[in-house]
Amino acid sequence: MGQTFPDTVSVDWLREHLDDPGTVVVDSSTHLALPKDGPYTVEPGRSTFDAEHIPGAVFADLLTDFADPGSAAAWTAPDSDRFAAAAGALGIGDGFRVVVYDQHDGYWATRFWWHLRLEGFDDVAVLDGGLPAWKAAGAPVTDAASSPAPATFTARRRDDLIRSTQQVGDTLDDAGTVLVNVLDPATYRGETSTYARPGHIPGSINFPVAQLRDPDTGTLRPVEELRALFEAAGLLDPDVTPVTYCGGGIAATGVAHALALVGRDDVAVYDGSLTEWTADASLPLVTGDTPR
Repeated sequence: MGQTFPDTVSVDWLREHLDDPGTVVVDSSTHLALPKDGPYTVEPGRSTFDAEHIPGAVFADLLTDFADPGSAAAWTAPDSDRFAAAAGALGIGDGFRVVVYDQHDGYWATRFWWHLRLEGFDDVAVLDGGLPAWKAAGAPVTDAASSPAPATFTARRRDDLIRSTQQVGDTLDDAGTVLVNVLDPATYRGETSTYARPGHIPGSINFPVAQLRDPDTGTLRPVEELRALFEAAGLLDPDVTPVTYCGGGIAATGVAHALALVGRDDVAVYDGSLTEWTADASLPLVTGDTPR
């Protein structure tokens, strides 16, 4: 399926197209508690979705339905068959288009955007600013349940958009790959104990995902500002493939999404990220400001 839909839409656009046939609106919220120090905790966003959501929206549970039940890590990408069944049950199918949002900072929405693209579905957009921007604009919310008609989702896995721990380890010295740690500088330097061991994967550059958004509105910065940030970081070099990672593969998709907005749609995400990498004591880590 070739892309005919932008990667991001505005609140105004969605208000105008909310009732369009073939458009599925998806809330993919998950609640993440990330203390200043110590491990994070997560829970599904179902209860807050039930309390208020965009009219007609369906809920995608990234911790259960759209995760690998056999993985020790939360929200690991499932196999294609499981994903296709879960997407079809929400009414997402061939020939449809999807607008995904979340109730927070947008990275759960970009995670589902990435999930869909990983399975070959291109007609998906993220609602810029998510539910906070929707409510700030005075757009309606509801607690009414939706009953989507099941659809047929045909998965076509794009293996180039995902990396495993083994693949990341095998390319640590590959000049054609640039590892991108999207976490805050203190975590990159190894000054927190959020994960099993502190530090970053050798060779990683630090590109904090937080810089992509306007801190006042929560919406993405203009495309030309994004392009300038990526250019300065060397992430638009056609001779290298960016591989983004974070703590658990969520915020990493935010950078992948923003890169797609400036024309770079070949970015891969290290799904296990630091949660998986730091759990293996044999894998190297670097502390401090420099990549190596």
